[in-house]
Amino acid sequence: MTYRRAAIPALAGAVLITLLLWWAGASAHVLQLQGATRALGIGSVQELRGWLAPWAYDASALTPAGDGTGVVGTSGYSDLRRTGMQIRFVALFVLYGAGALLLLRRMPPSHGRTPGTLLALWAWGPVAGTLAVAVSTPWLIASGGQGSYRFLPRLAAGIESSGPVAVLVALLTAGLTVLVGRVVAKDTETPPRPEVPARPARLAASLGTAVVAVSLLILSYDRVAARIHTAFSGSGRLSEPGDLLRQWLILGGWTGPATTPFGDWLVYRLVDVLMLAVVWWALRLLPGLLTRVTFPAMAAGGVCATVLALLTGQVLRIPLDDTLDVWGPAHFLSGLGTHVPAALTFGVLAGTAAYAALRLTGERTTPAPQPVPAA
Repeated sequence: MTYRRAAIPALAGAVLITLLLWWAGASAHVLQLQGATRALGIGSVQELRGWLAPWAYDASALTPAGDGTGVVGTSGYSDLRRTGMQIRFVALFVLYGAGALLLLRRMPPSHGRTPGTLLALWAWGPVAGTLAVAVSTPWLIASGGQGSYRFLPRLAAGIESSGPVAVLVALLTAGLTVLVGRVVAKDTETPPRPEVPARPARLAASLGTAVVAVSLLILSYDRVAARIHTAFSGSGRLSEPGDLLRQWLILGGWTGPATTPFGDWLVYRLVDVLMLAVVWWALRLLPGLLTRVTFPAMAAGGVCATVLALLTGQVLRIPLDDTLDVWGPAHFLSGLGTHVPAALTFGVLAGTAAYAALRLTGERTTPAPQPVPAA
């Protein structure tokens, strides 16, 4: 699919996800009504307010747990906060549109690629939301009048606040984007799925999975994570970077079975293994889904594969965390969309490793041209 044709569904998806998240933020005031508390319960209302607060223009809809900055904002800084929210939505539009354009260009929804395109666009939605929040959070921190106080920890909390709303909205956006993409690609000559040799594809998937396993199995161990969190110290505005480093490097968190029953501990570790299996499966299929294997496409595909594995693990942990009767249905889904920054970091590295493996093995397996015998 050409860039001109791919731009149509990418633009439609960018507009839709921006409007849906803006509408979600504008709906935060509904939760302040007395009827909402009686219908949903205090716990669920507080949880939903935290979900919607990162996308709300009005500061009265925010809570310290919701916006992640620990401040509500004052009237003297209302213009600064409004600017930050404008930057957030513009960045969301640009980032989602750019990622969707790349994915649709190299993975058009035709010739058996539709399920892969749908999953890739769904995974890209939380990534675009997280990056948009990361770009705009400094303005929201400064709008509280205390921008120099614990800036890095508050920045880390703000980046992680995009939450389950972005995941759910991204699923709806991906569906519409794929539908528009199928209509656009209907009359175009899209090349069929190429046949990738099994051995190079498996090697590339294994190397990419090993990169993700470094974060999920090594850096996520509690003692290693604690060392990362406390490795750097200092004073001034850029002190305490541990929260930020842990956020961009650690995909999960686990400890030994000494503090929990071994059966429960083993089940959670099986979820981690299934996450790595999803990464391997996605990276294994990725070269065959692309119309052309390029570094940007493999890097974006690695990010989407890691985010899909992350969402899979979070969904599988929902029935394991028996907290529905205690915290309510809203808290049941509160874990969706966490650890996306680390998935972005190691997804790019995994895609890069897979691309390098494909290039090296491709050059070795390509037969050299045979000389033409003289007549």
